[in-house]
Amino acid sequence: MRLLERMRKEWFMIGIVLAIAGAKLKPSVGVNGGPLKPEITVSYIAVATIFFNSGLSLKTEELTSALVHIKLHLFIQIFTLAFFPATIWLFLQLLSITSINEWLLKGLQTVGCMPPPVSSAVILTKAVGGNEAAAIFNSAFGSFLGIVITPLLLLLFLGSSSTVPFTSIFSQLFMTVVVPLIIGQIVRRYIKDWLERKKPPFGAISSSVLLMIIYTTFCDTFSNPHIDLDKFSLVLILFIIVSIQLSFMLLTFVFSTRNNSGFTPADTVAIIFCSTHKSLTLGIPMLKIVFAGHEHLSLISVPLLIYHPAQILLGSVLVPTIKSWMVSRQKGVKLTRPTV
Repeated sequence: MRLLERMRKEWFMIGIVLAIAGAKLKPSVGVNGGPLKPEITVSYIAVATIFFNSGLSLKTEELTSALVHIKLHLFIQIFTLAFFPATIWLFLQLLSITSINEWLLKGLQTVGCMPPPVSSAVILTKAVGGNEAAAIFNSAFGSFLGIVITPLLLLLFLGSSSTVPFTSIFSQLFMTVVVPLIIGQIVRRYIKDWLERKKPPFGAISSSVLLMIIYTTFCDTFSNPHIDLDKFSLVLILFIIVSIQLSFMLLTFVFSTRNNSGFTPADTVAIIFCSTHKSLTLGIPMLKIVFAGHEHLSLISVPLLIYHPAQILLGSVLVPTIKSWMVSRQKGVKLTRPTV
């Protein structure tokens, strides 16, 4: 019974494994021009479905309620979309002299360029008892910023596939990301009461579509006989990803708990998770668009596929520790307040 319950909770992680295994067994099904026609069903329909779903599920009123905390938002967005990718780029200059697969290293850079996720950072902030409204705002606002900034960062640090011009990338992003997102928000206004009453499984829908994108991405890989991924590189990348997450979580903690920071303990919790988490739901479709037709697309995607479960696992393990720190700090603040 416990095994079934655990499988139900971890179905997406199991789905990723099965999608990659399925692609390995029969790559011809999901390649461009194959029976699934991913050049249409994935590049346009699947990606548009994910972002329409995001627009439909996004509570605009929760964003506006957290809008006033400008300093907190600036810290998170600058760290996520400027400091994070720039630091990874500097780190990769050192790693480039090693024997680690160069496309996995490029994949690490794409992780740095990604916006925060809409779900995991909010869930963990809520589990600790941190500033949930700030987490919701920054996850959603970061996702909106990421629509424009992430492709620009990818082009800046990595360049695009030679077959896809700059204007084509942004026109496709606009039609498959921005337009569905706006339509989702408009539709939400008319069916808001029904959505709140029925609570459709938005996360499960997006995750299911995402599995199809992951499957077709790896079909392209396994159908290419020239791609070879060594296990040594993969293990090193896993170690590097966990080290990056721990280092950045510690860094955000140190900066946000300084005496003159102006952040509350609850703010610090939101900062730790929102600044260091990266979106798989937004990331994979964007990589699919920016690196369309690139023979090493799936290798570039691997670090992001590792980063996603790692951030959830690591965050979950640290929840009790961060919660006890926050509670003790909040008690300390109450005790030091002067009595009137």
